[in-house]
Amino acid sequence: MHAARYELLKTDEKTKARRGRLTTPHGAIETPVFMPVGTAATVKAMKPEDVAKAGAEIILSNTYHLYLRPGADVVEKAGGLHTFMNWDGAILTDSGGFQVFSLGDLRKISEEGVSFRSHIDGSSHMMTPETCVDIQNALGADIIMAFDECTPYPADRDYVKNSLERTTRWLERCKAHHKDVERQSLFGIMQGGVYADLRIQSAKEIVEMDLPGYAIGGLSVGEPKPLMYEILDSCVDYLPPDKPRYLMGVGSPDCLFEGVERGIDMFDCVLPTRVARNGMAITSQGNLNIKNAKFEYDYTALDPECDCYTCKNYSRAYLRHLFKADEILSAMLLTTHNITFLLNIMSNIRKAIAGNRFQSYKKEFFEKYEVKQNADTCTEGSAGL
Repeated sequence: MHAARYELLKTDEKTKARRGRLTTPHGAIETPVFMPVGTAATVKAMKPEDVAKAGAEIILSNTYHLYLRPGADVVEKAGGLHTFMNWDGAILTDSGGFQVFSLGDLRKISEEGVSFRSHIDGSSHMMTPETCVDIQNALGADIIMAFDECTPYPADRDYVKNSLERTTRWLERCKAHHKDVERQSLFGIMQGGVYADLRIQSAKEIVEMDLPGYAIGGLSVGEPKPLMYEILDSCVDYLPPDKPRYLMGVGSPDCLFEGVERGIDMFDCVLPTRVARNGMAITSQGNLNIKNAKFEYDYTALDPECDCYTCKNYSRAYLRHLFKADEILSAMLLTTHNITFLLNIMSNIRKAIAGNRFQSYKKEFFEKYEVKQNADTCTEGSAGL
């Protein structure tokens, strides 16, 4: 029996959008779901209880970052991530593959694994599929990810093919090494870059291992959004319908809708927290830059259609003042809004799928929401350095 169990509750009549439930040792997660990213065992600028109040049932933390600081042994001795960070809900740990392969000249790939230098102090380390699983076992997440090689965009076809085949071999080693299947569920990761046939090859290889869930990695790394959607169209159906499908590193509203429409169940991204710290709010009308001078005397809510703590209590003028004054509260309030906003979108999407009105809800949303800068390029990323 796997620790995580997925139940498909409803499929939209006109699209591939799915309504489901993923049950873990730390509670059930209604899908489709957006997972706030708590890279270093904290969702930046939010207390765990506020993340829960925003509607989050699962968050993501990162193996690479926690391995380097404070160390998996520190977390394990605290009783695992749930106790360490005071989070009662489910946790998924990203294997660190994206982060390790983002190190560029600081890392070297071999069949054994990846040798790399810490971005913190330059110390030398080796990550293998086995050590990746060991670290995640110590962290104690409900869902752990297999070690994979995240190829960049663009990348040579031969390189991508060799990479995905190595990722498959690494997944075999991860599965063989992972023993605590009743406490933690291991998800495999599909690779293959932007080559449809390689994506299909990768999907077939990882599905043969009969895992409790599957992720689509190596997208949202700089490719045009239409190309990402095209690749999803080519490969999602090769993943089993009775297992959760996780699109890694995607979190803008337009990508969430497009992913759900293609049958994706799970998403994560640092986007809402990162842009909040830079003065950007994601609203029902599109992205709002609170630094703009036109908000100096604007005493209206950040988003009049939002019922989050920030929108109910603070004005655009005040939020602009906080950011200009470099006050910590600016990041806290904007992050609270952005996370709540995206979680509310996912809640509304789930209701729409249940009522066979996903397409009409999508249309209603984008009649107001304006997709602005970088609309055609996917560079949202996963838990970054």
